[in-house]
Amino acid sequence: MNFTRSLLLTLAALLVGCRGASTTDSIPDAKVSGERISFPTAAPQLGAFAIQPVEREGSPTARLFGRLTWDEDATVRVFTPFAGRVRRVRADLGKVLAVGAPLAEVESPDFAQAQADGRTAESAERLAESNRARLHELYDHGAAAWKDVEAAEAEAARAASEEARAHARLASYGAGADSVNGFFLLRSPIAGTVVERNVTPGQEIRPDQMLANAPQLFSPLFVLSDPSRLWIQIDATETEIACLRPGTRFHFQTAAMPGRLFAGRVDLVSETIDPATHTVRARGTVENPDRLLKAEMFVSVDVPTQPSQDVSVPSQAVFLKDDRHYVFVEERPGTFARREVRISAEHDTHVLVSAGVRAGERVVTEGCVLLEQLLD
Repeated sequence: MNFTRSLLLTLAALLVGCRGASTTDSIPDAKVSGERISFPTAAPQLGAFAIQPVEREGSPTARLFGRLTWDEDATVRVFTPFAGRVRRVRADLGKVLAVGAPLAEVESPDFAQAQADGRTAESAERLAESNRARLHELYDHGAAAWKDVEAAEAEAARAASEEARAHARLASYGAGADSVNGFFLLRSPIAGTVVERNVTPGQEIRPDQMLANAPQLFSPLFVLSDPSRLWIQIDATETEIACLRPGTRFHFQTAAMPGRLFAGRVDLVSETIDPATHTVRARGTVENPDRLLKAEMFVSVDVPTQPSQDVSVPSQAVFLKDDRHYVFVEERPGTFARREVRISAEHDTHVLVSAGVRAGERVVTEGCVLLEQLLD
């Protein structure tokens, strides 16, 4: 009985041993040849790998910074030509005006003097013309000398010129010499929108009024512009000048509208470098039909640079060994080769590779450690 039991246990152990050997033999080993590893078809190890294609990198861009400003070709800053006191403001922020539209009424003794000068010039011209005509008549009757006629003609010409000058001065301010009331109407020199107003009723103004904190700058009473078209001032370092050329198209973003891209065009690039910041300033044009963008906004600008031959590789595919970067490339299904690559730039999710792999090849992104262990 004991002998039979021992025989059964021995046979069971032999059967178990045979089954284990059969299972082990069904898993073929990977073949390693130099830098290359090959797995048989349908090898279970292949399920541990994730593979992604190498993509061609698009035209790279340079990230610059800039500021939006009013389009100076469609902007005017209005000052007062006469000192005086503001009686009434006729235009507020956002108002669209035509050429010659009133901005403010100013009571000005200086303007009253200009009106008086116009009236005086008119009276002097009439008197000189009357004297000239009278002397001509006396000369025709032999009662006056010719030199007196010449003097009267010269005085009439001088008076006519003075009248024309006085009237031209008043006309340039949109006024005439029909009265001497000292009320001056400040008018818009262009058609546009009031984008800035620095005047209130009762305020004393003068032509040399300046900002208290910047005496070298004049403070305009009004600024008129066209908000549907802006300028963008871009600052670039010496190494970035090459990508800024007239006609270059670019995109930019502002913190006020994250994720929203706006387009523009470079118009000109400065011929000098700012000695303080050692940067070059470029100016571009930005269309703003919806008026979402505002002057003095800070923006980040992406300007295309020269086309690149680099390719984009997922960051997980690149590993470091002995100060060199490598990837595993799938040469064919089940066969992987380790290659050294040269990295030109690194980003969060991918790296730019300038040598070692080509666009369209497939690289291992998961399982690199296993392949490296097999090579070692």
